[in-house]
Amino acid sequence: MGRSEQKELREETEQRLLELLIEEKIEEFREEFLVLHSYDQAKFYAELDENQRLQLYRFLSPSEVAYIFETLEVPEEDYQQLLAEMHPSFAADMLSHMYADDAVDVLNELDKEQAASYLTIMDDEAAQEIKELLHYEEYTAGSIMTTEFISIQANQTVRSAMRILKREALEAETIYYVYVIDDEKKLVGVVSLRDLIVSDDETMISDIMYDRVVSASVAQDQEEVAQTMRDYNFLALPVVDFQNHLLGIITVDDVIDVIDEEASDDYSKLAAISDVDAVDKGPFNAARKRLPWLIILLFLGMLTASLIGRFEETLNKVAILAVFIPLIAGMAGNTGTQALAVAIRGLATGEVGNESKWKLIAREAGTGLITGGTCGILVTGVVYIWHGDVFLGLLVGASIFATLTVATLAGSLVPLIMHRLNIDPAVASGPFITTINDIISILIYFGLATLFMSYLQ
Repeated sequence: MGRSEQKELREETEQRLLELLIEEKIEEFREEFLVLHSYDQAKFYAELDENQRLQLYRFLSPSEVAYIFETLEVPEEDYQQLLAEMHPSFAADMLSHMYADDAVDVLNELDKEQAASYLTIMDDEAAQEIKELLHYEEYTAGSIMTTEFISIQANQTVRSAMRILKREALEAETIYYVYVIDDEKKLVGVVSLRDLIVSDDETMISDIMYDRVVSASVAQDQEEVAQTMRDYNFLALPVVDFQNHLLGIITVDDVIDVIDEEASDDYSKLAAISDVDAVDKGPFNAARKRLPWLIILLFLGMLTASLIGRFEETLNKVAILAVFIPLIAGMAGNTGTQALAVAIRGLATGEVGNESKWKLIAREAGTGLITGGTCGILVTGVVYIWHGDVFLGLLVGASIFATLTVATLAGSLVPLIMHRLNIDPAVASGPFITTINDIISILIYFGLATLFMSYLQ
C-alpha cells in the first residue's frame, strides 16, 4: 500500500472514530480505537478539541490513556492543560501507568506544586519510582533513563533467567538486553535475548554473558549518551553511578527524542532564535523569542555602519566602491556560515577531537585560500570588463580573496574556541558569524581602497 493510500485510510479511520465518539457508541469506538498503533492513537487524540477529549476520558481507562501519552507529541506547555482537563485521580492513575521516564517528562512540564499534588495521590510504588528520577538534573542520563528493566545474576542458569524474563517482561520497557548484576547490584555483564534463546537451559549465565559492558554515567550529558548509542548501534544502554551500581537503562526511543531535541536546539541557535517557533503560536510569542537576538544583531550591524562611515572620505573620492559592498559582505557571510556548519557538525557528532581540530583548521584555511583565490580572479576579470579599470578589478578581487580566506577561518575558529571555553558552539550562529564577517570584510575592503587610492580613477 502506497503512502497516499495509507494516508487516505488513516483519514477515513479518524473520521469514523470521531463519529463514534460524538455519537457515544463506546463499544464500537473502543473496538476500533484500541487496535490502532500508539502513534495513530496519539495523533487522533491531539487533534480533538477539549469537549471531545473529555468524552474520550469516559471511554478509556487511565492505563489506555497512558499508552497514548507515552507517544504523544505536543508543545511542552500543552501538557498542563491536558492534565487539568482530567479528574485529578484519573490523571494520577494515568501517570502511574506510564513508564517512569515518560511520566517524568510530563511532570517536568508542570509547576512543582502541580507535580507534587499528582505524586501525592498516585500509587506509592509508582510515585517513589518517579520521585527518584525527578531528582536527576535535566538533560543528563539520569533524567532520561527508566528503572523498568530486567536484571539477573551470573550464577543463575539460562532456565531460571528465562523464568524471570517471562515473569517481568510485561513491566519492562525492553527485553532485548538482560543485565547481569552481582550481590551488591553492581553491573558485571549483559546477555542478549538471542543468547538466552539459543543457549541450553542448564548453561550458566556467567558462561554466555558479555562482561565488557558499555555504560553511561548517571550524570553524563544526554547528547553524549546519544552519540554512544549511535556508535554502538545499541537498543538500550545501562546507566550506572560512580560505584558502577546499575540504576536504570536508556532505550533507543528516548535517544531518538534526544537527537530530535538537540537538533532542534542547535537549529534554533544557528538561526539566532531562542527556540524554533511552533506554527500554531501567535505572533507576539514568536516576536518575544526573536527580539533579544535581533536587538543584539542590530547593534552589531550599527557597528558595521559606523565602520563604513569612517571611510566616508574614500567613498566620496571613488563612489563606485559602494557598488561592491554587498558583494564582498555577502560572500564573507556565505563562506563563514559554510565553515561554521562544518565545525559545529564535527563537534556535535564527535568527529572533531583534540587532534582533528588542527586538521579542521588547516583544511578550512586551505579551502579559504582556494575559494578566495578562484573567486578573486573571477571578480577581477568581471569588474575589469564591466568598468574598464584594472586597478578597481584588482582591488575588488584582492578584497574577495582576503575576505573569503579570513571569513572561512573565522567560521571554523569561533565554534572551536567556544567549545574550548565550554560554551555551546551553536551559539556562534549564522547571523552572528555573518555580522562578524561583515565587519571584517568592510575593514579589508576599505583598508585596501584607502591604501591604493592613488591608483583608482
